[in-house]
Amino acid sequence: MIVCDKGLFTLHTNNTTYQMKADARGVLLHTYYGPRVADCDLSYRIRYVDRGFSPNPEEAGEDRTYSLDVLPQEYAACGMGDFRLPALELELPDGSRCADLRYKSFRVEAGKYALEGLPAFWGEEGETLVVVLEDAAAGVDVELYYGVLEDYDVITRAARLVNRGGQTLKVRQAASLCLDFQREDLDLITFDGKHVLERCPNRGPLLPGVRSVGSVRGGSSHQHNPFVILCERGAGEDHGLCCAAGLLYSGNFQAAAERSQFEHVRLTLGIHPWHFCWTLAPGGSFTTPEAVLCCSKQGLSVLSHRLHRAMRERLIRDPWAGQPRPVLINNWEATLFDFDAERLVNIAQSAASLGLDLFVMDDGWFGRRNSDTAGLGDWTVNGEKLPGGLEALVPRIRDLGMRFGLWVEPEMVNEDSELYRQHPDWVLQAPGRMVRGRQQLVLDFSRREVRNHVYGALKAVLSSAEVSYVKWDVNRSLAAVWSAALPPERQGEVYHRYILGVYDMLEQMRRDFPHMLIEGCSGGGGRFDAGMLYYTPQIWCSDNTDAMDRLRIQYGTSFCYPVCTMGAHVSAVPNAQTGRTVSMETRGVAAMHGTFGYEMDPSGISQEEREAVLRQTAFFREHQDLIFRGDYYRLSDPFQNGPYTAWEHVSPDKREVLACVVSGPIQGGPPLRTLQLKGLDPDLCYQAGGKNPLPGSVLMEAGWPLPLPWGDYQAWQFYLTAV
Repeated sequence: MIVCDKGLFTLHTNNTTYQMKADARGVLLHTYYGPRVADCDLSYRIRYVDRGFSPNPEEAGEDRTYSLDVLPQEYAACGMGDFRLPALELELPDGSRCADLRYKSFRVEAGKYALEGLPAFWGEEGETLVVVLEDAAAGVDVELYYGVLEDYDVITRAARLVNRGGQTLKVRQAASLCLDFQREDLDLITFDGKHVLERCPNRGPLLPGVRSVGSVRGGSSHQHNPFVILCERGAGEDHGLCCAAGLLYSGNFQAAAERSQFEHVRLTLGIHPWHFCWTLAPGGSFTTPEAVLCCSKQGLSVLSHRLHRAMRERLIRDPWAGQPRPVLINNWEATLFDFDAERLVNIAQSAASLGLDLFVMDDGWFGRRNSDTAGLGDWTVNGEKLPGGLEALVPRIRDLGMRFGLWVEPEMVNEDSELYRQHPDWVLQAPGRMVRGRQQLVLDFSRREVRNHVYGALKAVLSSAEVSYVKWDVNRSLAAVWSAALPPERQGEVYHRYILGVYDMLEQMRRDFPHMLIEGCSGGGGRFDAGMLYYTPQIWCSDNTDAMDRLRIQYGTSFCYPVCTMGAHVSAVPNAQTGRTVSMETRGVAAMHGTFGYEMDPSGISQEEREAVLRQTAFFREHQDLIFRGDYYRLSDPFQNGPYTAWEHVSPDKREVLACVVSGPIQGGPPLRTLQLKGLDPDLCYQAGGKNPLPGSVLMEAGWPLPLPWGDYQAWQFYLTAV
């Protein structure tokens, strides 16, 4: 619900309130974001004090208590006396870098706004508020967009800059959100890591100064995720005020939090200003990516539940909505590049006998692709490996009762390829410089002719047979970035134009193949962000398939992203990334904390393991809806090196519960443990197997006894139903 009254703008969701107010001088001030409160002008919370070395705008006259340096602003610009983190930096033709934004107008629209060429939450039942600020001297309007999805408890933000003047300007920085908190007792949680160990939570108090994370790698990155949480000290899973901010963007980003000299906190989130400079000609416009805000005073679990539901129902566009996701088998770890049609069919036959639904042919099927040094960019089927192409192979897979999927890496090219030999100028490469990654270069997806060529070749392949699934991969970061299609003064646009090009091709693929499931991937989790989820309903969570490491990776991912988005598979042991050996049962339980599938040659496993696969696939199919759409609870923190890692799925009506536990390394004389469940109806009784029913209040307070572990890394699943 949006309430507007004489420059006071109040946004209500079911459980939160967001408010801003244009003051007498036209400065748009932020008054409140937090748990829902009654309609009231909350600007009384803003106080005015004379602060030394905090300058005053001209119209303040002799009033030294009015300074932008200390006021909570809705969209702060630089150069006019606010020395904190800016949301906006403009470079004017005279070389100055000042922006002075004042309130101009507003409008309210039915339905949630959309952003051209960019991902965004959607919903006809939502509302949109647009507040227009202007810098009269520069001739620039800044339109602040607010989307209110009331029933989902999320508010989205974006900004659109419009050059109304007669001179060309440069946008040096344009954040998607700026949010001021009039309190200092806050922790910042970021989600950080590296390739094969992504999105590990890092929590610490905000101290005076700036703490920031971001990416300048061309993608949202393995190292830092474009999602952060600000929470009060001591907030935990079940208590405390928490505020989450996520960016729907897959390129360079920056999230920064500053605790000011007077102990207020400002959070900014948006495109990273590093190497960013957008030319804004007269009449031109620039739109920032969307940011999403969510708040909970009941702790981190409720925060995650609200984000998960909003993403499942108002961000992800799932072509298989309403039907089960397939349990897949991928041939990569079984074959690498060494395969032919007969070997693939043999793997598929073994997989089909175990009840798997989808066979995915990974890297090595195209061009002269026998290693990672050649073939990328040549999207034609390798006739030596696959005689007759997909037209011959796919029907054989389909006859086994399986769907067929394909791995692609459209954004990349090898120097040893026909595409590169014909078009060496189509890569992102600074003149006279060469930076390779995985023996490949990056195609200039900011150029439509490049995208059209690559997509045309891929479309021909995908149209040649019944392809149900595509895994879209990216296996290097961007470096020495320069586009032959842009003049020197516009090279600061390349990173952003590249991501817009990726989104454009993904949207085109969705239009042309509306029933095909696309899974995102960037060496696993290098582009696991809300922007990609708008185009790809699931993302390969990490290249690390070690079950114990995955418990940590999936735990961190769960704070923002739903379980149904996490690509997770059972792989062979000893694990290729860690050398660790874990039982098939434990690997299966870990992989069910995601989309579930297998990365191995099923023809080479033992009879005991075959029986385990049959049990796992049957169990996952039976409980997939609960796992994907139930409320997810983190029952323990795997980073604390406790005796076990535990999590839980609870159906929306609280009548079904699936609790999962994986123990750590065994020790002599292990103690008996009891697991306290969460999210149950205290007045219902729950039963597991043939055991006596127990009230929900008992299971949550007194707990559920765990078996005594015997050996390292044991796993258990407990399915309870209300009786």
